[in-house]
Amino acid sequence: MNPKYPIYIVSKGRWESRLTSKALESMGVPYFIVVEEQEYENYVKQVKNGKVLILPSKYQLHYDTCDALGATKGKGPGAARNFCWDNAIENGFAWHWVMDDNISSFIRLNKNAKIKVATGSIFRCAEDFVGRYENVGLAGLNYDFFAKARQKIPPYITNTRIYSCLLIRNDIPYRWRGRYNEDTDLSLRALKDGYCTVQFNAFLQEKAITQSLAGGNTAEFYQNEGTLPKSKMLEELHPDVTEVVWKFKRWHHQVDYTPFKKNKLVRKDVEIAGGVNNYGMELVKVK
Repeated sequence: MNPKYPIYIVSKGRWESRLTSKALESMGVPYFIVVEEQEYENYVKQVKNGKVLILPSKYQLHYDTCDALGATKGKGPGAARNFCWDNAIENGFAWHWVMDDNISSFIRLNKNAKIKVATGSIFRCAEDFVGRYENVGLAGLNYDFFAKARQKIPPYITNTRIYSCLLIRNDIPYRWRGRYNEDTDLSLRALKDGYCTVQFNAFLQEKAITQSLAGGNTAEFYQNEGTLPKSKMLEELHPDVTEVVWKFKRWHHQVDYTPFKKNKLVRKDVEIAGGVNNYGMELVKVK
């Protein structure tokens, strides 16, 4: 079972590693990978069957970096993510997935066990879940290292940031902006307008730790300037809920999500079939 909405991977400088691309291919899940024109030939040698899309230059030209530095430094992945959003709408979809390019696998957390999944069923399950509610703007999969198998945690939580693997409702009135931390900024804008976000713990992404993989933002920003500029930008955009803090030997942004507890999921008036639906997922021992 595969997702009903399109999956886009935004990638730069990682045509050899292609972690997310390889993970989805191993699961038989269709996707597109969006790249800048100068890297198209490098990617198309690795990814066949029309999956590679070139980012139109207008998206970078008109992208709002939320600072005065313009094109003097890399603009980050937001421009490509805006193209994905528009492409999904042009093709008639109500939602779309957009993912970072450094996710090595996808996981189901169930009964204190983390199991790597072999199909796209978890994406369809997430899509159907958010489709039951009127006011979900964003959803996504939690990082596997934040969801401990030996701890009692709920299958999902609401009204927090959605990172790296996002399911976005196409008619919410936003677009990506900012040179850094655009995931958190988008989540906060939606939450401040009363939308809910849903972060799944039952389904997880195994993502490379920030700055651990060459290419992407590591090459554009972090190896030269560290994490302070990106944390400061978010504090400037959302000073009411954000502060810059030093922990784990580097600068971080710290966001207070408690004001959004008042955002409540609103159930649609739709009939849902009874019983347990595991979407064809079975636990199988592999030799």
